[in-house]
Amino acid sequence: MSRSIFFILSISACLLLSTCKSAKLSDAVAKQEKGEYYDAAQIYRKVYAKTSNKNRVLRASIAFQTGECYREINNTQRALSAYQNALRYNYPDSMSMFYAGQMLQRMGRYPDAKKQYASFLEQSPNHLLAKNGIAGCDSALKWKANPTRYQVKKMDKFGSRDGEFAPMLTGDSYDQLYFTSSRKEALGKEKSGITGLKNNDLFLVKKDGKGEWQKPELIETELNTEFDEGVSTFTADGSTMYYTYCSEDDAIARTAELYKSSRSGAQWSAGEKVQVFKDSTTMVAHPALSPDGKYLYFVSDSRGGHGGKDIWRVAVDGIGTDFPENLGSDINTPGDEMFPYVREGNVLYFSSDGHPGMGGLDIFRAVEDAKHERWTVENMKSPVNSMADDFGITFEGNEEKGYFSSNRNDGRGSDHIYSFELPIVKVMVEGWVLDKEEEIIDEASVRIVGKDGTNLRIQVRKDGTYNSEVAPGMSYVMMAGAKGYLNQKQTLEVPPEEKSQTFYVDFSLSSISKPVLIDNIFYDFDKATLRPESKTGLDELIAMLEDNPNVTIELLSHTDRKGTEAYNQNLSQRRAQSVVDYLIEHGIEKERLTAVGYGKSVPQTVNKNTAKIYDFLPEGRLLDESFILTLTPEQQEIADQINRRTEFKVLRTNYRLF
Repeated sequence: MSRSIFFILSISACLLLSTCKSAKLSDAVAKQEKGEYYDAAQIYRKVYAKTSNKNRVLRASIAFQTGECYREINNTQRALSAYQNALRYNYPDSMSMFYAGQMLQRMGRYPDAKKQYASFLEQSPNHLLAKNGIAGCDSALKWKANPTRYQVKKMDKFGSRDGEFAPMLTGDSYDQLYFTSSRKEALGKEKSGITGLKNNDLFLVKKDGKGEWQKPELIETELNTEFDEGVSTFTADGSTMYYTYCSEDDAIARTAELYKSSRSGAQWSAGEKVQVFKDSTTMVAHPALSPDGKYLYFVSDSRGGHGGKDIWRVAVDGIGTDFPENLGSDINTPGDEMFPYVREGNVLYFSSDGHPGMGGLDIFRAVEDAKHERWTVENMKSPVNSMADDFGITFEGNEEKGYFSSNRNDGRGSDHIYSFELPIVKVMVEGWVLDKEEEIIDEASVRIVGKDGTNLRIQVRKDGTYNSEVAPGMSYVMMAGAKGYLNQKQTLEVPPEEKSQTFYVDFSLSSISKPVLIDNIFYDFDKATLRPESKTGLDELIAMLEDNPNVTIELLSHTDRKGTEAYNQNLSQRRAQSVVDYLIEHGIEKERLTAVGYGKSVPQTVNKNTAKIYDFLPEGRLLDESFILTLTPEQQEIADQINRRTEFKVLRTNYRLF
């Protein structure tokens, strides 16, 4: 018998001996001792209402026990009210402050919860759960403001008014889902004194040929009984189920037990008890098989634990002979750790109200080290976790998606099943690889080199496009090339945000065999002085020369048709030299550069791009004076501007090879 219940019985015996009120109080205590918390709470409330305000000691005690009962059945609001009444009447057990803090945290009232925890810590400064409560309140605010990428949705298709919880996926294609529910289809006719609801049964829902979940159905075999059947787990071949079972007895308190059922065809057999501990009265619940079937994980409050309910495991072939292993203080706390689920690679998921969390039970992920000595535990944060109870997770194989249960956003505190999925982050880079005239290049490729060691060669498609997946937060150098063309380098800095997005990097390759126009080179009128806006085009030329260190080039400058041959020749030569001087000044060896002025002797030929922009200029037409004179004055100025240009052509591609 707990100290607080002994205390209330002692007071009631002294003050209410032989009265109707005392008998009812004894009934409440008896119900609570048997674990029938719902029935006990109803009686406590009636006794509390009939107890005089002047009897502060008894009122405080009844209020505290009422809070205890409502806390056990997750009626958070009523539990909080009861604990606050206990505090108002100066209940001597300081745990009333701690539990009031827990209820406030479950309601998302984090500042108020922290105050209650702080008041409690003044009397119990080393209380780990209170410290973790404050840490959880602080973290919850951050996690809500910065949720993870998981997407969570309520599965209304599975839902019922009376709730459902502990989903478990099974089947070769994870197309079957078992869960526990007290809905109206459950077999039991009487409501449980523990919860005020019908006893739970196991239900099954399947997917149809289109992959859609159908209506849940009760497992109508001897597996389900009028008593409580709960959390299930399955062997890899689906032939054996371990599950939680709890019978009832009006004479004595019963505890949760572990049962096993076998399937023959589509039928599950009646369950048989699995004796994990030698002491048959020790609570064993929430079974979970490891993927390889070697270990059975479960929950128990057996001696040798860390307080509350702990997670244990035992080798399947040692059940009944080997003493189970407690998972230790990395996993277990003085609070409750429950609902284990194991994935490949010794990854354990479980729910706890002892580790810092958002409120109630939070789902945690734990990874065991290679030596099987320590666990690294992390909270799954919002939106998987909430201020309410979040528990009973199951995954669709190795995919980061599945189902879990939660009583969030339910005023009655009922549990419901939610889906979760971590969307696949796909960060792509894509673009074009064309020549300077935007023509497709045969057999071009793009090499992508990342700081993480990535080194990919991507073949450009026949339509001139390419694409590749890249990683968030990574830096890349990209080089496009093709036979007969100069290489071009680009850099890509991918932001660290974990979201799907596409980056576009285009390449425009210069031909080795013909002159290439240098865009946006401008001079002062009638002079060879480069204007500031020429810097962009010239810097691109410098980058091209640095990307192709074995290349030497000739800089070609052209004028329009106006002026004498001699004048234009001189002007174009000086302009070509201005470009060479700029390149040398910025680190390009002068031996790689030759300046040649062509004056007006080499008019431009209209290419496809130019013809698209100016419909009065036919593709392939030479812009000589005889043609230009056939144009309007405005068109003539455009043609003259096209002829005024600076180009380069490749002379050698083996400059550094000898």
